[in-house]
Amino acid sequence: MRKKSAMLLAALAATMPVAALAQEGQIDVADSGDTAWILISAALVLLMTMPGLSLFYGGLVRAKNFLSVLLQVGAIAGIASLLWIVTGYTIAFGQVTSGWLGAGNAWMLISLGNVREGLAVPESSFALFQMTFAAITPALMAGAWVDRARFGWVIGFCALWGLVVYAPVAHWVWGGGWLASGFGTLDFAGGIVVHTTAGVSALLVAMLLGRRQGFPKVLMLPHSPSLTMAGAALLWVGWFGFNGGSALAANDDAASAIINTHAAASAAALVWILIERFAVGKPTSVGFATGAIAGLATVTPAAGFISPGAAIVFGTIAAIICYAAIQLVKQKLQIDDSLDVFAVHGVGGMTGALLLAVFLSPSLGGTGYAEGMGMGSQFVAQLLGVGVTLVWSAVATAILAVMVSVLIPMRVNEDEERDGLDISSHGERAWEMD
Repeated sequence: MRKKSAMLLAALAATMPVAALAQEGQIDVADSGDTAWILISAALVLLMTMPGLSLFYGGLVRAKNFLSVLLQVGAIAGIASLLWIVTGYTIAFGQVTSGWLGAGNAWMLISLGNVREGLAVPESSFALFQMTFAAITPALMAGAWVDRARFGWVIGFCALWGLVVYAPVAHWVWGGGWLASGFGTLDFAGGIVVHTTAGVSALLVAMLLGRRQGFPKVLMLPHSPSLTMAGAALLWVGWFGFNGGSALAANDDAASAIINTHAAASAAALVWILIERFAVGKPTSVGFATGAIAGLATVTPAAGFISPGAAIVFGTIAAIICYAAIQLVKQKLQIDDSLDVFAVHGVGGMTGALLLAVFLSPSLGGTGYAEGMGMGSQFVAQLLGVGVTLVWSAVATAILAVMVSVLIPMRVNEDEERDGLDISSHGERAWEMD
């Protein structure tokens, strides 16, 4: 009798917590392998920002502005991360209501689900991964205004930009919003959400700020191509987490996305220096690095949807189109987008998002179209996503930039620009490269 009672109590003890958890919807069904991959990917994306992007941009500017670029990238990532916790995440990935903005159920990251709906990872790890995207996206724009933007304005503008531009677009495309659910717009890892928003906004800010002193007559050479190459290498490695992690599981989709990421970057870097060989007489390290980033940005919206052969095509097209875009923006239009953010990230991201509609076809090795969609309808969906994002980014950026400038001037004065921002804005001086 005593043995039977003990067995009954043990059975009750084993079943009661499960029943309670089932009733509350909190059973932990997270996959440990998927969770580990998402956490690693988040670290890789942060590696892209600091130190990857910092060194990539820092090597491209003149020595007197090196530290200011590093500080801007770091401070932008910091403020974007904090605001993502406060309200950015819930705007982008809160419960779907109208399809325009997420509900406020997850502000301050409260009430996160034990597992993100539709996935096998804790929602906290999903929020962390997406936070690294929210951190690097506004930091990308810093390359457009180096040498002349006032630090206070940069931080104020980027803080608002992340909430007004980035988070809503993330909801429209990734969070179950109207572009994805209503029209079928696809973006695997950020060609629209990250690169189009940042690229277009960077171009607008560059136009509003005006040219650097001496541009385009004075040749403003990178002070350290070696740092740029190192930064590009870190970005390249980190991009494995950026695109591979966007599969949101440790599976064949992640592996395919990483293979395609590497193939596109390799093709673009090599084609870029081939173009340089004929255009300027010799291949350069900065050209190799820039080409790699162009390939990475272009394949990003399609990385998990296409074949490796298609990724090589993406990289080749990226080098040709982005190289031409730099010549158009800098030489023909003479817009001082200092480090070619629009021509590389914006043009690359938009190009990849449109090419996706073609190479999604199973006949070209793609994963195939959703039910009721074909190449034509998918192209329309992609074009709509790119067009709406472009217009929204441009209009919102113009309003935010001017609004913040009422309180904090956008640009440093002539003397401060001439002295360099390291000294005039931060009272520091970088070591100089030979």
